[in-house]
Amino acid sequence: MFVISAEEFSLWKKKQVSKGGDNNSLNLLIDSLAGLSNKELNLIKIKSEKNLNLKLSLDLLETFWDKHLNTSIPIQYLSGISFWRDLKLEVTNRVLIPRPETELIIEIISGIFNNKKEKITFVDLGTGSGAISIALALANPNWNGIATDIDKNAIEIASRNFANNSNQSNLRFYSGNWWDPLANYKGEIDLAVANPPYIPQDIYEVLPIEVKNFEPKNALLGGKEGLDHINEIVQNASIYLKHKGLLLIENHFDQGEKVKQLFLENRFTSVKVLKDLSGIGRFTIGRYKEIIS
Repeated sequence: MFVISAEEFSLWKKKQVSKGGDNNSLNLLIDSLAGLSNKELNLIKIKSEKNLNLKLSLDLLETFWDKHLNTSIPIQYLSGISFWRDLKLEVTNRVLIPRPETELIIEIISGIFNNKKEKITFVDLGTGSGAISIALALANPNWNGIATDIDKNAIEIASRNFANNSNQSNLRFYSGNWWDPLANYKGEIDLAVANPPYIPQDIYEVLPIEVKNFEPKNALLGGKEGLDHINEIVQNASIYLKHKGLLLIENHFDQGEKVKQLFLENRFTSVKVLKDLSGIGRFTIGRYKEIIS
């Protein structure tokens, strides 16, 4: 531990912000690497005489901050940590940094399945860091969870994140493309969730440097129109979902109606495009209707 005065720390922080970047990114770096939370940072303003215990020296923290400013590498990849909901997740450049808007998926599902004693089987397709699957498994200990990802490195990261955030055993991890690892679960899935690559080619080419240069391309690019992976997931859902099983997909801000139509073409009913906090149609949800002969 490195003990410094609050006054010294405040002066150091002002110096770093004056170099560029934004205060939120610096706070995230301080929280991730030095172990000083936003709540503690706010207390410094009130108790300026307080001494602080940091996990890293200010000089080393400054080195990380300078690297962020000079290269645009995201703080999460510099620190190897991403905070999402109440989870502290390991991240590398093999997985997408979980976004705040994706947190709404958990709220949407909680509003539908509000009976905590209900036992269901769910799958998180393309789990990445494991954020969605871990949050669902922790909130619903009676559920049987499965997380898949085509990248074995991502599966290893997600598995470690589950172990580091929980002592539960209701979530399993399988490597493979979308539904492929689920041969033993055909017709048994109550709920499938996916935040697939959905960025269209032309938009991918002009993404900010901190996204395009560092986050995995295969977790972002969804083909020419951004719908390649969404098409694959929806078209194969009938093999794995139960009758009236739910599919929830996060999509690009302007894809809602196209994804809704795709759901309807593949025997989904009660299809809705749900908005995020910015009023954008971010999520498409529907129930699979099996044809009974």
